[in-house]
Amino acid sequence: MNAPVRPPAPGTVAVLSVHGPRGVVDLTVPLGATLEDVARTYAAEAGLPAVLPLVTRTGEPLQLTTTVAAAGLVDGSVVVAVDPSARPARARSRQRERRGEHDGSGGSGTAIATWLAVAAVVAALAGWCAAPLPAGEQWPVVAVLVVAAVAGSLPLGPLRTPRALAAPAFAAAAGFALAWHPAAERLPTTFGVAALCAAVTAAVGRALADPDDAAVDGLRVWIAVGVGWFVVAGLGALTGVRPQVVWAVLFLVAVLAARFVPELAVDVPDQYLLDLERLAVTAWSARERPPGRRGRVVVPPQAVQAVAARGARVVTAAATAVLLVVVVTTPLLLGSADLPLDRTGARCLVGFGAAALLFAARSYRHTAARRLLRIAGVAAAAALAVVLLGLTPVRSGPVAAPGLIAVAAIVTAVLLVVAAVFVGRGWRSAWWSRRAEIAEALCGAGAVGSLVVAVGFFRYLWEVTG
Repeated sequence: MNAPVRPPAPGTVAVLSVHGPRGVVDLTVPLGATLEDVARTYAAEAGLPAVLPLVTRTGEPLQLTTTVAAAGLVDGSVVVAVDPSARPARARSRQRERRGEHDGSGGSGTAIATWLAVAAVVAALAGWCAAPLPAGEQWPVVAVLVVAAVAGSLPLGPLRTPRALAAPAFAAAAGFALAWHPAAERLPTTFGVAALCAAVTAAVGRALADPDDAAVDGLRVWIAVGVGWFVVAGLGALTGVRPQVVWAVLFLVAVLAARFVPELAVDVPDQYLLDLERLAVTAWSARERPPGRRGRVVVPPQAVQAVAARGARVVTAAATAVLLVVVVTTPLLLGSADLPLDRTGARCLVGFGAAALLFAARSYRHTAARRLLRIAGVAAAAALAVVLLGLTPVRSGPVAAPGLIAVAAIVTAVLLVVAAVFVGRGWRSAWWSRRAEIAEALCGAGAVGSLVVAVGFFRYLWEVTG
């Protein structure tokens, strides 16, 4: 019969917490044990190939031949196992990393964003201007765009990250110029071909880029948006629906993506979310050692920074895609819905979608993504206001009187100022935040319901039953 295990006498053991590269292990150590015994036990528990030197929590080195009592360690003391091969980054390197001057970016985040925007706008203007030209005059522009897309996809040079992100824009412009047709029915297919060219170029750039390159996340968004746009346009061409159906579906998908993308962008590994064991069972513990026991895991700061940086890149790229889709599809949707009932549904869809984008931007903590979504919402609202005021060629009636336009502009400006205060300041209270959540849900539901009217489904039912 085994004798019962007696607890150690008070004052003969100490509970230490050993921090190291493999996490934290709590050890119950006799006061007469040496620090070398502590280091060996931590190395065995953490699975380290060698014994690491120990330092205090303030960084003072500890002699491994010293006993726990002689080192002045008591219950609750913390020691750190230091890996001599690990070298902290220099201050200047850390500052450059925070500014984004790494991974081939070659500049700050603001400069890169400006560079990408200018490159995309120039590519779009080149494709738009070359589209109506004859084939003999069109090929030089297309050749330059293709060469720019190929050169941007190559992982060479200090600016390889922004070049890889801008390359799909040049490919899309070349595809748009080649697939251009003046017929309005062919316009969704033209944009679909351009989106497919951008997706293919992004896939090539992602395959050639380093897996740790910052451009990989943006290229994934390029691929997803390009393939999705091409699928919607292709299905619209195969089914023979009106162009407004394609524009309405793309606009609604962009509005809904602004709400659901953040839930998919940030992916935290499960081992960083679960604390599998709070108390470690060690060699000096009187309890029985369970099989397969692991020490507690402390999330390294580098892992947190990597997850946050990746989520920020995905959210920013997704917000940019939402802005692009909204800016392109909004005027095309309002212009192609020419029948009275379809026109009403299209305007309701754009109005509810613009409000939903502004409300969704309120919940974003990322500054760049929040601004992009606000620009998208304001752009959609401005396009709707221009159509409602009759200031476009596609109108059914005469231009409104100057006095009516002035009154509408003043009222719209006041509403925009009020909305800017509420949306820009986070609504500044829990009461307003709850109302904003309800308003966002109502606007999203209104946009989904307006899609049925905007695509002409109600009109089709009336024509069939009438």
